[in-house]
Amino acid sequence: MLEINKIYNMDCLEGMKLLDDNSIDNIVTDPPYELGFMGKKWDSTGIAYNVELWKECLRVLKPGGHLLAFGGTRTYHRMVCAIEDAGFEIRDCIQWLYGSGFPKSHDISKAIDKKLGAERNRIKFAQSNTWREKEGRMDRQATIPDNNPVTPEAQQWDGWGTALKPANEPIVLARKPISEKTIAENVLKWGTGGLNIDGCRVGWKDERDRKKGWRASPSNDDKNEYSSFKSGSFGKQNEQGRFPANVILDEEAGRMLDEQQKGASRFFYCAKASKKERNMGLEDMPEVISNDGRDETLASGNMPHNRGNVPKKNHHPTVKPIKLMEYLITLITPPNGIVLDPFFGSGTTGIAAVNLGFNYIGFELDKTYYNIATKRISNITPEPEKLIKTDTPNTQEQLTWLDELLEVSK
Repeated sequence: MLEINKIYNMDCLEGMKLLDDNSIDNIVTDPPYELGFMGKKWDSTGIAYNVELWKECLRVLKPGGHLLAFGGTRTYHRMVCAIEDAGFEIRDCIQWLYGSGFPKSHDISKAIDKKLGAERNRIKFAQSNTWREKEGRMDRQATIPDNNPVTPEAQQWDGWGTALKPANEPIVLARKPISEKTIAENVLKWGTGGLNIDGCRVGWKDERDRKKGWRASPSNDDKNEYSSFKSGSFGKQNEQGRFPANVILDEEAGRMLDEQQKGASRFFYCAKASKKERNMGLEDMPEVISNDGRDETLASGNMPHNRGNVPKKNHHPTVKPIKLMEYLITLITPPNGIVLDPFFGSGTTGIAAVNLGFNYIGFELDKTYYNIATKRISNITPEPEKLIKTDTPNTQEQLTWLDELLEVSK
């Protein structure tokens, strides 16, 4: 068995072979979406569709252990089929909805002009970037293409594209079949198989909200407001909050729903990772430009190859927010559990596990991302408030450990 609370710079398939059978409580991971995102070679290897990968995940999980894996909307189905073919039970699909996705649509009108050899006019503008100011460089004139079509053929298809704006990421919730006759027996033997419902309840907005409760669909009397539960039909409302749903919103989506439903949003909120969060613990690392699958250290006088590439300390393209990973880990991890992430990336899963007082094991093949993850995790301190909420001590050893942690944090 490998050492826990450690990142291993190695291929996850090889790494998991070093783990014992039935030794991991759950897996939370963000595997490649197999789209060749931003020209990254690691995002088009087919590993997410590899049944052998998910069979290894199944082997190391305890019976009843859960798997949460992010996917892309275009390729999610193939990953889920591989997970199911490996022997997992598909339990649900959690949808993370957000309003800040960037459209990656191909402009058909522009493509037609290019195909026909028609060059569009270019507009000059003053280009200004914070990174250039840091380098002591002056702003300079740049140009962008005029969006107005030139040829009649292009005019006919003006406004047409090839893709929608991304606004959600699906997360598969799968479970290794239980080994015992009942879920109760499995939980007593292995500590796995259930979901931490109370630990993930969505808190009430206020006392009025708590007393009223909210139905999952609008009432006939008022289409703009959720109706209250009927007495005795759904049981007494839990004092801790609403039952967690298979939808997660970012702050923008949550704000819009709150406005529509007069503050009655029933879902967990989680914004995308901020720049500050992405770069946490990386103060002494150089900024790099990530471009077409190549990562280039920023030197004085260098510029990104295009306006979309800006220098970053943490240049992993799909950094997940810590709050989101904490929520997902809380949902499926038993007290003192071990969380495995085969695609560790820049380390957010490990950060969330440490924050909550859980153990983790991570595999990351890319040396650069491995170094970023190591730096980020080495600069965090567990938060006692979260530990008390999610990791209920059930042994004298855990109680002593928690008391010591609380004393140090004072």
